Amino acid sequence: MLSKKEFVIEGQHSRPILIDVSYKNTYQPKPIIIFCHGYKGFKDWGAWNLAAQKFAEQNFFFIKFNFSHNGGTMENPIDFPDLEAFAEDNFSKQLDDLQSVMDWILTTKQFVNEANVQDLNLLGHSRGGGIVLLKSGESKQVSKVISWGGVSDFERAFPKGEKLKTWQEEDVFYVENSRTKQQLPHHFQFYLDYKENENRFNLKKSLRQKKTSHLIVHAKDDTTVKIDDAEKLHQWNTNSEIFILPKGGHTFGAKHPWDKNSLPEALDQAIEKTINFIKK
Repeated sequence: MLSKKEFVIEGQHSRPILIDVSYKNTYQPKPIIIFCHGYKGFKDWGAWNLAAQKFAEQNFFFIKFNFSHNGGTMENPIDFPDLEAFAEDNFSKQLDDLQSVMDWILTTKQFVNEANVQDLNLLGHSRGGGIVLLKSGESKQVSKVISWGGVSDFERAFPKGEKLKTWQEEDVFYVENSRTKQQLPHHFQFYLDYKENENRFNLKKSLRQKKTSHLIVHAKDDTTVKIDDAEKLHQWNTNSEIFILPKGGHTFGAKHPWDKNSLPEALDQAIEKTINFIKK
């Protein structure tokens, strides 16, 4: 029987982290997968719940969570009501959030019979793919890492030239959320955090220094994060495997909301490849 449970843990930056776990009750420790959503994302976006269910059915202990400053709240984790939190998000906080989730599953006694803490794997989509790659380079606890439509650099998140200068002067720039039509704010601290930690956030350097076993999944027709990113990641880590889908776009055929009971074909293929990669 499948179980799905939700938890709230304390983050390192004054806001809590909402987590859910999906697994099959077998009383046998299973490989752990921690999933990180991307920019303007959340753990219950689109078909992510169906993905979690499939991983659980295939005997994985699957964890997904909302980054503490993604703009969601405990009461409304989907529609970005906390724009103040969103404005204060940055890559350092996201790495800390992921570490908090890792520490939680590695130390809690609640799942000792279901989760194998010796087999901890990280999976990230889009910008979350970059976050899991950085964390895998920093942590000895990570067995394997998988990026779905993952970025190869973080600097692209920021405006350039006059737009950057205006952002510094005004301390805020806005990005529209196409789904909710909200103007999502970013304070200039986001850029300052990047510049102060530019060496730490260098994916090329991280992947070349620590060659964690890495699966790269990317759709050829991804227009948000181009296929070039996948090819760069593969080049930088000789311990990587690349799987290119002919189509599926940035979200592997999924959208939000996803009201079907089955996975889109491309996402299903991405999951199958991921399962085989971790199990082999």
